[in-house]
Amino acid sequence: MRILGINALFHDPAAALVVDGHTVAAAEEERFSRRKHGKRPVPFSAWELPELSARWCLEYAGIRPEELDAVTYSFDPGLARPAHEMGLDDPWDPLRLDYARRSPEFLAEALPGLDPDRVVFVPHHVAHAASAGPASPHRDSAVLVLDGRGEAASHLAGRFRDGRLDTLATQALPDSLGLVYEELTEHLGFLRSSDEYKVMALASYGKSRFLPQLRQHVHPTGDGGFRARGVDWAALAPPRAKGEEWTQEHADLAASTQAVLEELLLELVHWLHGEAGGEALTMAGGVALNCVANSEIAARGPYRHVWVQPAAGDAGTALGGALHVAAQQQESPMPMPGADLGRGWSDEELRSWLDQAAVPYERPDDIAEAVAEELARDGVVAWFQGRGEYGPRALGHRSLLAHPGRAENLERLNHVKGREEFRPVAPMVLADRAHELFTGPLPSPYMLFVHDVAREWRDRIPAVVHVDGTARIQTVDERQEPLVARMLRGFERRTGLPVVVNTSLNTAGRPMVDDPRDALECFGSAPVDLLAIGPFAVRRGRVFA
Repeated sequence: MRILGINALFHDPAAALVVDGHTVAAAEEERFSRRKHGKRPVPFSAWELPELSARWCLEYAGIRPEELDAVTYSFDPGLARPAHEMGLDDPWDPLRLDYARRSPEFLAEALPGLDPDRVVFVPHHVAHAASAGPASPHRDSAVLVLDGRGEAASHLAGRFRDGRLDTLATQALPDSLGLVYEELTEHLGFLRSSDEYKVMALASYGKSRFLPQLRQHVHPTGDGGFRARGVDWAALAPPRAKGEEWTQEHADLAASTQAVLEELLLELVHWLHGEAGGEALTMAGGVALNCVANSEIAARGPYRHVWVQPAAGDAGTALGGALHVAAQQQESPMPMPGADLGRGWSDEELRSWLDQAAVPYERPDDIAEAVAEELARDGVVAWFQGRGEYGPRALGHRSLLAHPGRAENLERLNHVKGREEFRPVAPMVLADRAHELFTGPLPSPYMLFVHDVAREWRDRIPAVVHVDGTARIQTVDERQEPLVARMLRGFERRTGLPVVVNTSLNTAGRPMVDDPRDALECFGSAPVDLLAIGPFAVRRGRVFA
């Protein structure tokens, strides 16, 4: 079966293609449209579809719209209730629901030849769950989904057996861990439904002194559900205006909310294990992008294995919806092969882009060794290799790389990217070396956990050590990422350090670089020393001589 998955209603529109149970392609619309998160999550944008990413998925596989067996839409308007009945202040929600109901005709217009009767509504949290369990390496697993909202709930707990979901608990709106965290994000002067990861970073600078007050509003109910609403944020700390300096009160409020989130998640995980048993937990939903909480679950929870969908936010529901329908059709979904499911270009296509841009470039004997040499000289490298990543993390395909042994490189990269000074950058390390430097869940290929940095290494790789002594690492498997592994080994030969700084290839407010034009534009506008694009090297010194 050929199944195209679509996420469109709230935010992070995306498309994914599953053929005979195999994940063939998946990409977020923002990488094509160059609009961060694709659109804002407001009812007036709910009609917008991931047309560009959907067309690319089909073109990549050589499939015409009329040849699709099904198109999934990761929201079922038939399960929704009026917003006011759910305790939500969203007067325009009926407009959003109307757009959802009409999505089959919108999709048929966007993809000429598609039969609208082939569009299938998949419940939002079922799509999230299917992006985790069946996509993971674990055939049978418990699954936990937490986000802002779906049709009428904010949470699903269940178990997968042979690709089939058994739902054990849900939490009705308005109680929502995701919405609580979104409210805090807005209160602290960041962009709601976008900048929640900044709150997580800020939390490391604070103390959880507001935890008793927050527990009154955020706590488990003992039946697999929870209460999460009604926090008077202003009574705890004053609101922060956008661009205003943060204070210790703001950091303490972030730390307290992070702490209560972790407490509640651990309670939910223990309840789920009591109901579902097993050794593996899979997770999805926007809350699953909280890598600090994920690490607490891995360290203190009852599961031997914890696997988090790399596109855990709403973008992942495009893949989950397609995998869910594949399972319903008796096709056993295969684990996703990795996060590099987006666009890629051949060497000759890249050469053509460079020739067209009329920039001087070279083709070194080994681009990995050339990059290792530049990094050892303390250069900043834009790394553009292979297919783009699905999800928000740069995982060695669209990355900015730097020397981890220079403490000033944290400030340097945050300046290059236009980011807040309190935000950390991440280390990339070979999987077979990670245990020497880091303590935490290993391997960690998708950068979705934090790890304690060994004390003897903290002064050697200061650029990647957060204020609390942790790092959000990416482990590199040489069999899956031979080029990245070769670069890491070349850097260690020159410096004695088996780690390289890895952060996403973009600047503030812009989506991650995706195509060669994006890479050249980013290289031209940011103080980057070398662009490694396929086997070619573009050096700033030659371009701007």
